[in-house]
Amino acid sequence: MSISTSSPTKAVSMRILVVDDERQITRVLRTSLQSSGYEVTVAKNGLEAYDLFRSVSPDLVITDLAMPEMGGIELTRAIRRIADTPIIVLSVREQETMKVAALDEGADDYVTKPFSMPELLARVRANLRKTAHDEPTPAEISIGDVYIDTSSRIVRVRGAEIHLTPKEFDLLLIFTNNPNRVLTHKFLLRQIWGPAGEDQPEYLRVLIAQLRKKLDSSDSSRYIESEPWVGYRLRHELTIS
Repeated sequence: MSISTSSPTKAVSMRILVVDDERQITRVLRTSLQSSGYEVTVAKNGLEAYDLFRSVSPDLVITDLAMPEMGGIELTRAIRRIADTPIIVLSVREQETMKVAALDEGADDYVTKPFSMPELLARVRANLRKTAHDEPTPAEISIGDVYIDTSSRIVRVRGAEIHLTPKEFDLLLIFTNNPNRVLTHKFLLRQIWGPAGEDQPEYLRVLIAQLRKKLDSSDSSRYIESEPWVGYRLRHELTIS
């Protein structure tokens, strides 16, 4: 099984819920998504969207952040109480804090306004592929030149075994379990060090730097990319066996 960021997947009947209080945006999104083969339901705020979510059971949600009645953060929080459906948030650059808060509440990805439809459609396909292949951590994972044996905790780069500390290995597995998904600083700190580590971002910066150096010393961002002010994302074709 493989999860690739490059080959498009033609959607036939996947259902997408679009949530935005701007009619022009919902009209453009509906037209573009339907042209790509998706079934689209539209809501103008979070309250309406939550009711539709429970009745329609969409495969993916695209939501704006700033809306009347109920915003994108509250909607994300409400959905996460009942489902793991992928959520992509739309934000303007001035909403950086809100965007991070939505990701911390469980949103899977974000697109900054103004955005191109090809970019948004690529994010939609990537998140739908992840859902389709969601399963327990496999025994062996390959990412480019990196091979991981999860049961024996062995990691090889270009055939040569490398030593990872327990926390470096745990961090690597978190990334491979969430390919192409932006993971916030707070999420990663909580996963590695628990609630007590959430206010120690310097721990994460050091750990990321160490892991990057060991995975590929010639290109530190080849596998793990920084999302400025937000977190990190694993960007690479992932092959699972």
